[in-house]
This record gives sequence, C-alpha cells and structure tokens, in this order.
Amino acid sequence: MDSKQLRQFYNASATEREAWKEKHRYYHNDILTFIKSNISPEDSVLDIGCGIGDLIASLPCRLAVGLDFGEQLIKIARERNPDCSYFVGDANELPVNHTFDCVLLSDTIGLLPDVQKVFCQLKQVTASHSRIIITYHNYMWEPVLKFFEKLGFRMPQPIQNWLPLEDIQNLLYLAGFEVIKKGHRMLFPKQIRYVSTFLNSFVAKLPLIKNLCLVEWLIAKPLETPYDASRISCSVVIPCRNEKGNIADAVRRTPRMGRQTELIFVDGVSTDGTVEEILKFQGEYPDRNIKLIHQGRAGGKRHAVELGFDAAVGDVLMILDADLTVPPEDLPKFFNAIVEGKGEFINGTRLVYPMEKQAMRFLNMIGNKLFGLIFSYLLEQRISDTLCGTKALWRRSYVRIKNGRAYFGDFDPFGDFDLLFGACRQNLKVVELPVRYRDRVYGTTKIRRFAHGWLLLKMCWVATRKLKFA
Repeated sequence: MDSKQLRQFYNASATEREAWKEKHRYYHNDILTFIKSNISPEDSVLDIGCGIGDLIASLPCRLAVGLDFGEQLIKIARERNPDCSYFVGDANELPVNHTFDCVLLSDTIGLLPDVQKVFCQLKQVTASHSRIIITYHNYMWEPVLKFFEKLGFRMPQPIQNWLPLEDIQNLLYLAGFEVIKKGHRMLFPKQIRYVSTFLNSFVAKLPLIKNLCLVEWLIAKPLETPYDASRISCSVVIPCRNEKGNIADAVRRTPRMGRQTELIFVDGVSTDGTVEEILKFQGEYPDRNIKLIHQGRAGGKRHAVELGFDAAVGDVLMILDADLTVPPEDLPKFFNAIVEGKGEFINGTRLVYPMEKQAMRFLNMIGNKLFGLIFSYLLEQRISDTLCGTKALWRRSYVRIKNGRAYFGDFDPFGDFDLLFGACRQNLKVVELPVRYRDRVYGTTKIRRFAHGWLLLKMCWVATRKLKFA
C-alpha cells in the first residue's frame, strides 16, 4: 500500500482501535512498561505513529507529542487525552520543528514504505543527547500473527515490512544513528495467571530462547561528531582519605587536558595531614586550578564523588582514585574518547593488561570478574570491570543520572554501581578503556572484601529486578 491507501485504511478502522487494544491489553501494557523504564520525567517525547494516543499519554514525561497520518486517529487521540499535543502528519515529511529527548516508533516501522527515509527525517527532531526507541514484531512470528488475524483474534493489518534487528540497525546506521542496545521481550503475549509471568519474566530472558520472543526492540542515538578538544574543559575529581603521600604525584602527574583542567580534591576527614598537603600545593601551583572540598564526614567514596561533581565546572567529569593505582598519565585517553565521540560514559577496566603483583588480591580479582559478567548481562553492554575507579562522562550526562538516581535506590557506598546503573538507565553509550593497574605506594586500601562483596550482590539483585523484570 502507498501512504494514501494506508491513511484510508487506518481512518476507516480508527473507531475499532480502542476495542482491539482492550482485547490485547496485556501486550500493550508490557510495551508501556518497557518504554516507561527508558523515559525520565524531565524528558520531551515524540511518538511517531501514535494511533489513538494512549501510549504517549501514559508516559511520565515533561512534554508529550503524538504524530499520526490518520486524521480520524488523531481526532480520537485528542478526545481521549486532551492534555497531550497531537498532530496529523506523515513520518516521511515530519511537520514538527522541535528536538526531543526521546522519539518513539512503537509497532510503526512495519507500515513505512521507506524506512530509511523516515530514519533520515529523525535528524530534524533529535539532538546529540536524544534517544530513539523502536519496538516491533519479531519476523519469525509473521505466520503466527497472520494465522490469528485470519481467525479474527487480531486486528486486520495491511501488508507490512518484517525486518530482523540487524536490518533495522543497518538502516539506522545509514541514516546517521547508532544502536546502543537491542533485545527481545515477551515470549507469551496473552495473560494467563502465573503462566505469563513465569514465561515472560524468566524463560524469555534465557539465551537462545529470548530470540523467539514476539517483540524486538532497539535504542539508538545520533552518531557523534567529534568536538574541538581545545574548546572543552575538564574536571578531575580525586576523592581522598589519608592519602598525604600521593597528593604531590596527583598534582604533578595529572596532565592538562582541553581548554582548562581543574583538580578537585574531596577530603573524607583525613588524619594524616592530607588536607595540609593539598593546601600546600594550592599555593605552589596557582595555575593548576586546585580546589579542596571538605566532605565533613567519612561518608564514603560515592558521597565524595557527588560533592566533587556538583562543584565541578568542566564539560567533562573524571574520577581519579587518590591511591594512583591507575596512573594519572592515562587520563587523556579518557578525555579523548569522550571528545572524539567514541562513547558518552568511558569506564576504565583493569582486567585487560597484566597488573603488578600486589595490585589486586586474588579474591578481589575473582569478584571483579564475576561482577563483570553479571553487569554485562544486566546492562546488555560489555562491562568487564565494575569497580575501576577511573571513569569519564559529560557533565550534562551526570545531571541526568543524578536526577534519575531514585530509580535504583541509595545504598552504593562506592558510586561505581550508581554511575553504571544510571548510565544504563539513561541509555548512554558505555565504552571500556583498558588501563594499567599498579601497586599502591602509600596508604592502605579501604575495601572490605566480604562485607562490600555482600553489599554488591544485593545491588545486583536490585538491578536485576529493575532492569530485567520490569
């Protein structure tokens, strides 16, 4: 069908939409749950192919706009959801002149005569921080859905595209977008008490079986254009407690990056003269833009990082552990990866290169590898080292992570999980950067292996419930 015939088809069936949605309420509620988990209250959202507008109206977002080419569909949408904005328009020539934080195409791309052309149109409604969320039916379900359609259990549909995830990903790339995450959900699309929950919450998550699910989904972002590094400023946050012997090297060995580099020491009630050492180097190196923040209590590394990030003025935020087991000389690699558009959250990994003998104890090594496997499964991005202290991200990304922090809760004393979970929640592109891990030359570690390991397991369980069973 061409666009005119499709418009006539959907206008003619517009009054039936509500009844069909009610019949398949379980399916539509699951799609809503998934999209809600990827939307923040401060987001502006455009729903292309909004139908009668119920999906966009149910999202907790700052601005909700729906677009569909069926005049009758939009008329019904406005009557049902007067608080939202709805427009009649064709996805091939978007009539909207505004950028959005999130663009939805839910069960839409199968109806598009030219999918790549529509993806190209998305450039005018997206910015570098925008995310595109696509849900569609798994092509392996085509004969099943057509069979139920003939039996009258599914709303009649016109001829559609049946595209595998790989084809959709390629079309997005050709249009100037890259896929951050993709996956499947919903093995059994009807509600049968206990049975549906078991199949869709547990069985559908298993390897291989997940490829049989009804729904395919992708989350994409615009391809990054490299920034001019000379115009980007940087803030390096250094949490410290009883690290007097490392302060001199932290100041002298941290390279200058971009337009300006500030060093922010956050002291956690040190008793060994760390504060006096920082004040000394503030006087000796006035050109290094050294700041000192008093944590006020031994509140843990996470609290220290939060204080430092809140005080930072740089465009790019970095964390450098004061024990200097990751050399300060590696920081430009993180800075360059960000400004060159390689990723939006650069996570250091200590488990690629060989490390010095005493740098990490054997049980810590095993624990880190185990948590890496768990995180890779939870976040659907490769994470080999969850607790490497060296990280970099845009300040604007941190603001979004901070605003959405309540979603996972507040019990991570390190901050590493908090940032990684938040980056996943905000659909940031996470990239790992290998670093050399060296022995500590001053002070002692603050890690308590068993107590902290148990806490990390509890955090993994929270993330599993939030990310996998949502």
